[in-house]
Amino acid sequence: MRPRRSARLLTAPAAAVTGALLLAGCGSGADGTAELSVQDAYIPQPVSATMAAGFLTIVNKGDAKDELTSVTSPSAGQVTLHRTVGSSMEQAGSLDVPAHGQLVFKSGGNHLMFEMLKSKPVQGGTVTVRLHFAASDPLTVDIPVKSATYSPKTGH
Repeated sequence: MRPRRSARLLTAPAAAVTGALLLAGCGSGADGTAELSVQDAYIPQPVSATMAAGFLTIVNKGDAKDELTSVTSPSAGQVTLHRTVGSSMEQAGSLDVPAHGQLVFKSGGNHLMFEMLKSKPVQGGTVTVRLHFAASDPLTVDIPVKSATYSPKTGH
């Protein structure tokens, strides 16, 4: 069925108002989307030449939850997600990033494991990672390598 001609035409002022209303919600997270960023990322300089741990906080200021599904890095053959349950560490297939919340990776809790390192991360350097999510676009982060005894002021 063809729409009536009058329904297809918008006057310039009506089109401008419609466009402005559509753009008003972009990037705000108010339309039911996640709004993700990364804070407090670091890797303690590892003792091992083949493995390292990484820590960071993924902040979601949006109205929808998302899910971290994987992490990749050109510096490692594999990066896996881990959580600590009780006193044991287990690999996680994915981790939730709650709406208006945070996913925290910290020593003794959730953390990234860099396996099969291509070169040992050195204090003062950075390791680039790409965070992949179920719904949101990937985030690329350069994680600074800190001293092996580094303790962040943020508590993680």
